[in-house]
Amino acid sequence: MGNPWRGEVTLVIDGEAQVLKLTLGALAELEEALEEGSLVDLVARFEAGRFSSRDVLALIVAGLRGGGWQGGPRDLVRAEIAGGPMGAARAAAELLARAFMLPEAQER
Repeated sequence: MGNPWRGEVTLVIDGEAQVLKLTLGALAELEEALEEGSLVDLVARFEAGRFSSRDVLALIVAGLRGGGWQGGPRDLVRAEIAGGPMGAARAAAELLARAFMLPEAQER
């Protein structure tokens, strides 16, 4: 299971629990993969509920890669994600929130 205090989120993909984490390297890959804007723009889209499926996929892939996965977006085309698209969106939003949560907020 993922450790929320370390910014980790668990997502079940094809029946197997995967730990996602946005490391600095994963964040750099994510920023490069974004079609428009920066990470700040991505956070704003999630906060406003204006994110796209491309945003969700980019976050899931970055989180998987930060957790040690070696795949890419094409490897998830036929993958079954627990909770479907909404489960993936929830995991992506949680991953993004945990990556930028201040340590003081985590202690509460």
